[in-house]
Amino acid sequence: MTTSLLTDHYELTMVQAALAAGTANRRSVFELFPRRLPEGRRYGVVAGVGRALEALKDFRFDESDVEFLARTGVVDDATATWLADYRFTGDIQGYPEGEVYFPGAPLMVVEGSFAEAVILETLLLSIYNHDSAIASAASRMTLMAQGRPCAEMGSRRTQEEAAVAAARAAWIAGFDATSNLAAGQRWGIPTMGTAAHSFTLLHDSEEEAFGAQLASLGTDTTLLVDTYDVTEAVKTAVELTDGKLGGVRLDSGDLLTVAREVRDLLDDLGATETRITVTNDLDEWQIAALSGSPVDSYGVGTNLVTGSGHPTCGFVYKLVSREDSNDPSIQVPVAKRSRNKVSIGGRKFALRRLDQRGVAQAEVIGVGNPPRGDWNDRPLMVDLVRDGEIVGTEPIADARERHLRARRELPPSARRMSRGEPAVPTIYLEADGEEFDPLAE
Repeated sequence: MTTSLLTDHYELTMVQAALAAGTANRRSVFELFPRRLPEGRRYGVVAGVGRALEALKDFRFDESDVEFLARTGVVDDATATWLADYRFTGDIQGYPEGEVYFPGAPLMVVEGSFAEAVILETLLLSIYNHDSAIASAASRMTLMAQGRPCAEMGSRRTQEEAAVAAARAAWIAGFDATSNLAAGQRWGIPTMGTAAHSFTLLHDSEEEAFGAQLASLGTDTTLLVDTYDVTEAVKTAVELTDGKLGGVRLDSGDLLTVAREVRDLLDDLGATETRITVTNDLDEWQIAALSGSPVDSYGVGTNLVTGSGHPTCGFVYKLVSREDSNDPSIQVPVAKRSRNKVSIGGRKFALRRLDQRGVAQAEVIGVGNPPRGDWNDRPLMVDLVRDGEIVGTEPIADARERHLRARRELPPSARRMSRGEPAVPTIYLEADGEEFDPLAE
């Protein structure tokens, strides 16, 4: 299946008009970037890079796509012919997956002809905006979990394909497993799951339901103990396993209080190794509130797959440079200057400035080429596509490890749950190395 029609109508309108005007082949540079972080967030997480590269590989207009576009009048005959031969032949650089980001970061720089680059706008933004929103929320949750395992359980709270992407993004940002089997098949993410309340209600008694689950899955399984009376359920579960039950799950009530009561009860009954998992509309604030409780792991659904209040990152995709009309060898910086939507012209580089201890101090965004021999500035951008060939594919385990490293690099303010400014400032550099304020232009 091609990905070419996962786009907005106006992308093809622009291509058609540019072809007719003779400007479609002008060498151009587009950048995908955030103007700001979601309100109150201290940092964001880049996710969706691998999915975007997969989508780019399948970005072709096959015969049925072209027939539909021509028949419905979306494009004229000349544009239909151009689309039938479409292949992206340009270059793409960007932040690698799992990296953290701050306002202004050139997360993806796409260079090619205007027509072949502009047509990718909607596809790239839809993937990056969704996956980065999930990863950013997931990172805050795993940070608050303080090493306790988190499982993604949000499939029933979002669109079916979005659920698969959400599981992938969450795993990159530190989640340990997902309930989504498609994510396990496609991306190799560990899957988990036991039983819902309906399984208990199916049987004539809680004891019968627990017995059936234990007979099938063994004593290391996790039993859901709040269908009826939590205390009686825990006693039954311990008795059936001689105190060797793997875990219990709590899905309702005051989780902080109930978890403490259940821990005390388990210990009194001799089930000191039985783990406690909590679910029930958790978010990063609730996980933080449970940090002092005897909870061993968390299951997170709705608030994770909806970005915990920020389901999109607000990324934009803007033309920042194009070849000169009279001299194709010269690139002319261009930028949108409308109120509250300022862009900065010219191709960018990105560095993370570190102190002597390796702690991030600033995001350095510059126009032109990065400085050489700058020991305390870590380069952030990598090659993703060269001359149309995808070169940035990597195992998602690499993205997961990269995220943990990048997060450890952030200053303590990044760990605060209170609303505030980005953990580090963004510094903008002119081509001559001088700092400037884009809002003062």
